[in-house]
Amino acid sequence: MNTEEKLTADIKSAMLARDSEKTETLKGLKSALLYEKVALGKRDEGLSEEEVLTVFKREAKKRKDAIELYKQGDNEASAQKEQTELTLIEQYLPEMMSEEETEKLVTKVMSDLGIESPQRSDTGRIIGAVKKEAGASADPATIAKIVSSKVSQ
Repeated sequence: MNTEEKLTADIKSAMLARDSEKTETLKGLKSALLYEKVALGKRDEGLSEEEVLTVFKREAKKRKDAIELYKQGDNEASAQKEQTELTLIEQYLPEMMSEEETEKLVTKVMSDLGIESPQRSDTGRIIGAVKKEAGASADPATIAKIVSSKVSQ
């Protein structure tokens, strides 16, 4: 069962359980997937698993940003609602690499590319190579932060 099929089954389960919060969040994810299908012109054939996960990551990032903004605005109730939605979305995402694992991967990729003392001009090439090797399991923001710290050393 792929991720999209699992989402559909979970929506049905949430509806039967009369869990309105979960149903609303999952239907929002389903809507985001449909929007992406239309935007990419893939409504008939559907999205690949990687494209589905990309949409889910985007939705998770929106929730994280909203949580920060609500906390800055001292609106704990809305921040908690967004946190609940984020927790639901994260159940569909693959396990993310820790910061230490990501740093080891960055170091390995730099040695594979033959870059001993990275310059600012190498940043994009390193980040691209790390993203390609890590796939969906590494956070792009964490990769960028680690690469930037290595460049400034």
